[in-house]
Amino acid sequence: MTAEPSTPRAGTSPGQPTGTGQDDAYFQERQLQGGVAGWVLLAGLGVAYVISGDFAGWNFGLAEGGWGGFAIAVVVMAVMYLCMVLGLAELSSTISTAGGGYAFARRALGPWGGFLTGTAILVEYAIAPAAIANFISAYVDSLIGVSGPLVFLVFYIAFIGLHIYGVGEALKLMFVITAIAVVALLVFVVAAALKFDASNLTDIPVTDAAGASELLPFGLIGVWAALPYAIWFFLAVEGVPLAAEETKDPARSMPRGIIAAMLTLLAFAALILVVAPGAAGAGTIADSGNPLVDTLEVAYGGSTAVSTFVNIVGLLGLIASFFSIIYAYSRQTFALSRAGYLPTVLSKTGRRKTPYLALIVPGIIGFAMAVLNQGDLLILVAVFGATISYVLMMLSHIVLRVREPDLERPYRTPGGVVTTGIALVLALVAVVAGYLVDQRVILVTAGVFALAIAYFYFYSRHHIVTGAPEEEFAAIEDAEKGLS
Repeated sequence: MTAEPSTPRAGTSPGQPTGTGQDDAYFQERQLQGGVAGWVLLAGLGVAYVISGDFAGWNFGLAEGGWGGFAIAVVVMAVMYLCMVLGLAELSSTISTAGGGYAFARRALGPWGGFLTGTAILVEYAIAPAAIANFISAYVDSLIGVSGPLVFLVFYIAFIGLHIYGVGEALKLMFVITAIAVVALLVFVVAAALKFDASNLTDIPVTDAAGASELLPFGLIGVWAALPYAIWFFLAVEGVPLAAEETKDPARSMPRGIIAAMLTLLAFAALILVVAPGAAGAGTIADSGNPLVDTLEVAYGGSTAVSTFVNIVGLLGLIASFFSIIYAYSRQTFALSRAGYLPTVLSKTGRRKTPYLALIVPGIIGFAMAVLNQGDLLILVAVFGATISYVLMMLSHIVLRVREPDLERPYRTPGGVVTTGIALVLALVAVVAGYLVDQRVILVTAGVFALAIAYFYFYSRHHIVTGAPEEEFAAIEDAEKGLS
């Protein structure tokens, strides 16, 4: 259904986005299936988003900072994510819609802030599966000798199809896959710990960079360069709030689910950061596409039953993240489309209440990116988009705390704006770090943002659907201001 221009809603002024009213039929075509997830499934979803980062991708940080520099980067990013998750727990309990970060920013920063946040999240979620697809291809190649576009195509078609079939079934299957992958990580940690040698952590030769040492072979600048790869241990956990409209009692379930997921991810990041390079050598696995398996094969002198098990089940870990981030990009696309920020056709749902075009269209873009076979660059682009959204989401938390102190908040962030202020500062540091590692990153993301901003400025801001949940929040706020 094409939105037709109408008069601006009360409270808007010249230069602000105008709105379009829609009848009930519009929203009947854009309904998600509610009440299918409790906090345990949400926690599983949060771990599923990220678990591929434990199996592959993180190790590129060793090549940038050495073990010491990468370890510092991981600690810094762990602090950022923990503070951010505590802020998102509050926001998701307060504004429980499928828009997630876009909805939070829309309430706090207005239509432009909401759109830019949603665009940054889409950059992250459309690109991250493409990067993961490259790692899946490497795992499949090591198992059966097949890799490349055929593998990408099979996985994209299979898992987009599963999501179209039904969200309840998809989330439960995702939970089972993630649980099996967690078992594989535990097996790996035990096996690698048995071969741990502290001298392996510092086996990368020292360079002549400023501040270089055995612990920091690439100097202090190596810490900066390693930050984007440290993020790979936690990237996308912030996507849990996107499941709000499909959750039982989101005000209670959202905070419990996202915090439980974050604590689980912190534990695995700490364990893998130590035992993997400690068993095989930081330099040995720094450029590996399959670092956990390579760690075990180096440590044990060849393929073993345990390394084969980790290889096979490790593929499930990559699949879990691939599967779950497809879910995330579809819900972000759905919410932006339903509110008119993206073409409204993308938010139509099928007979099983799944947004089929919001699953398919970004999937086609992701497949095209995967074929480029640039896994490390794709990681950096996804991370760059993510960190921009983190800045805007944390700013949203602070703005809402200051501007709307009496807003009903079923969960309140410990430390309040101090906590989210720490996350905001560290997110700004991460944005700069992403640019320092590879200048192509900012060119790619700047190009995407330029196209998105042009579309919003010339078209979609004049066709915002005022009845969408995120716009209803804004209308209520405007009405309350008018009464005060």
